[in-house]
Amino acid sequence: MALRNMRIWRYIDEVSRAGSVRQAAERLHVTPSALLRRIQDVEHDLGAPIFERDTTGVTLTAAGEIFVGWIRSQEADLRRVYSQIEDLSGLKRGEVSIACSQAVQSFVVEHIKRFRQAHPLVRFRVTIADHNSALTALSDYVADLVLVFRPPHAIELQPIMTLGQRMVAIMAHDHPLAGRATLRLRDLADYEIALPGASFGGREIIEQILAKTSMRLNVMAEANSFSVLADLVRGSELVTFQIEIGALKHSSDPELAIRPVDDVDLAHGPLVLGQLKGRALPLPAAKFAEQLSASLNELRSMPMAI
Repeated sequence: MALRNMRIWRYIDEVSRAGSVRQAAERLHVTPSALLRRIQDVEHDLGAPIFERDTTGVTLTAAGEIFVGWIRSQEADLRRVYSQIEDLSGLKRGEVSIACSQAVQSFVVEHIKRFRQAHPLVRFRVTIADHNSALTALSDYVADLVLVFRPPHAIELQPIMTLGQRMVAIMAHDHPLAGRATLRLRDLADYEIALPGASFGGREIIEQILAKTSMRLNVMAEANSFSVLADLVRGSELVTFQIEIGALKHSSDPELAIRPVDDVDLAHGPLVLGQLKGRALPLPAAKFAEQLSASLNELRSMPMAI
């Protein structure tokens, strides 16, 4: 199939993501009838339906799942080919897509700025996602790279770099516990707590520790935003949690104190930079992964400034 067929393949992929021919047509700026005719042409060539249609929209058939998976792998390979061609005259253009945990958002943004200083024409697509959604983006070829805390075991994930991360407690600078060097979770039993959402890796660690004890935390607030959690604890007696690399952005905030959770509580886990196993990364993504790896390796060799 020629490169010109990539457009209709992308159309089919967009329909699979939208679950609706009409919605996909709106996003693609084509008419639903024209889009449907293109899909029917491909289904005729394949000799099998790609979508099952009902009153609520469309879903992929078994043949459609196979075909869309192939489309996504072809698009990823084509981006790599374009990248290699561009590399003949040096890294100038291209695109890097990364799915990352909210905890490392500031870290990733800082490195994008640094990378673009050297390669200003390279585009970036950043998706902030929990570790499960990030791995889905990786396997669906939506993301070239992931940087996530405590990803679930997945055969499709190939780690590039892994950095151990402790949990830290974040509180107001004048909180009664701010004078301690480290904290045990049991020290927090008498204080009100603000927790990250259930999909966050740090929340999972805390829940797992509590499940092994009779201790309960007095949870008075939850949020799916670490910025909101930091604002909640500022000027109050609430305490929240973050991983070390995410807490670095607050280390210079005079209104906040950051204290490690004692190693006795085993409140730690891996931060993983990874790619899809068996996939050759486009040159820009590979270079950006090298930059992230080098920085993470530097963090490994130095104490966190918290």
